Amino acid sequence: MTPKEPKGLEEEENGGPSPHGLADRITGALVGAAVGDALGGPVEGYSPDQIAERHGGRVRGVVGPWHGDAWRTARPLAPYHKGDGHVTDDTLMTHALVRVYERVRDHLDAYAIADHLVPDLMTNPRWIPELEAEALPLHRVFLAEKWLVARLAYGHADPREAGVGNIVNCGAAMYMAPVGLVNAANPAAAYAEALDVAGAHQSSYGREAAGVLAAAVAAAATPGATPDSVVAACLSLARDGTRTAIEKVCEVASRHRDFESALGPLRTAVAPYDTVGPDYRAPSLDARRPSRLHSIEELPVALGMLVVSGGDYRHAVLGAVNYGRDCDSIATMAGALAGALGSPVPEEWAKTVADASRLDLWAPARALTEVTGEIFARDVRRRRAHERAFTALGGGPCSD
Repeated sequence: MTPKEPKGLEEEENGGPSPHGLADRITGALVGAAVGDALGGPVEGYSPDQIAERHGGRVRGVVGPWHGDAWRTARPLAPYHKGDGHVTDDTLMTHALVRVYERVRDHLDAYAIADHLVPDLMTNPRWIPELEAEALPLHRVFLAEKWLVARLAYGHADPREAGVGNIVNCGAAMYMAPVGLVNAANPAAAYAEALDVAGAHQSSYGREAAGVLAAAVAAAATPGATPDSVVAACLSLARDGTRTAIEKVCEVASRHRDFESALGPLRTAVAPYDTVGPDYRAPSLDARRPSRLHSIEELPVALGMLVVSGGDYRHAVLGAVNYGRDCDSIATMAGALAGALGSPVPEEWAKTVADASRLDLWAPARALTEVTGEIFARDVRRRRAHERAFTALGGGPCSD
């Protein structure tokens, strides 16, 4: 796709305020991410054909565990109740990052992850839907997220470099939506902040994906944004294989208007950049290693589904869910993007997920909205102080 300049705040076509305010965008993104996560969880790791066979057709809403009542023992490596509206670690980590913003009440960096996120994972028991019990979040998160604790709490690594050596996957990108929302309508700032934050967790194209996902959410929260303007913002910032994968996948996505016809072509488009390989359960030997040529699969496909759907939440998320493979994370990202664009999250899905997960999906959005307003006001004061100082140095605008 040819990059286009995304519309700025002042370019709303009707010249008036956005029909979807900041609180609406933040709520749509965070609730949308959680609902997408819950819908994708029970079919994660399978192919579109396997999903259709298991469910008698495409998944169209909340479904039960893949292995039914044997969910606890069927896969000993992951004895989790995925399904029935339960969110996964994608949402647990997203909400944890919101709590860090609540405490710091300013922009974050890698040190904030070491000082606040890691202790939160280690010391505060919370209701874990997939365990159906209160437990430390550390006991639920995947090995790539446990790395944060091993490296930062026990290894005392420099937070800015702690992600080096971890497997390169979507672990950081999957919970970066709050960074994009705090920097709403400023994709470049979201990208820079997310790269700093994600340095504690990931390196290489995993860290890059975190930056680009945050930029995409910030772009989606811009008045007048469209799927095309979101992709354009990503292409203006993304580097190396991540940029190429997004470009190729979204070029293919632009030829489809229904996720059913797009499932195979999107996988074919992203395959040259995805290191996991065709069998998601048996990654190839070079899977998840640092590379300048490769990309995580989840972000380009989520953007592709956003394009296919025209930004419609239900269509984008169902496309992501039925794509299979790491579809809880793909649907988390697609849900955050469609929600930030202002497409409504189906109320019946949100209520089912909130009730089943025993979580208030709207509370993190209220908290982040308040914090985002404070951060923006602080940014304005800092920018004006800099302008005054720069002008005093004789570097102000030239007069005619």
